[in-house]
Amino acid sequence: MTQQQVDLFLASHAGIFPPMMMGQIHEMLLQAPENKNIVIQSIDFKNPTLALILSIFLGYLGIDRFYIGDTGQGIGKLLTAGGCGVWQIIDWFLIMDATRNKNYGLLSQALTY
Repeated sequence: MTQQQVDLFLASHAGIFPPMMMGQIHEMLLQAPENKNIVIQSIDFKNPTLALILSIFLGYLGIDRFYIGDTGQGIGKLLTAGGCGVWQIIDWFLIMDATRNKNYGLLSQALTY
């Protein structure tokens, strides 16, 4: 990808990746072949803010974990009513970072294959 494409991508997706990984993401995108541009643009990145809102209102049902693709944890929260509310409250603090890490994993997986 060109420098301009990388800068545009990072500007439009700034809040959905872990801030500590932005330098590494920048380098990975610069080294990515041109044909990966279409693959990267088609990835369904999840919004960390929406994940937090889902966690606050529907976290006891595990909807927040289903949203980011953690099906196993979503089922666990669903069956235990959010760990009797404890797991739900803990996720209020963890879900945004979990979403950003999932997005980073999706991007790195797309660039690897």
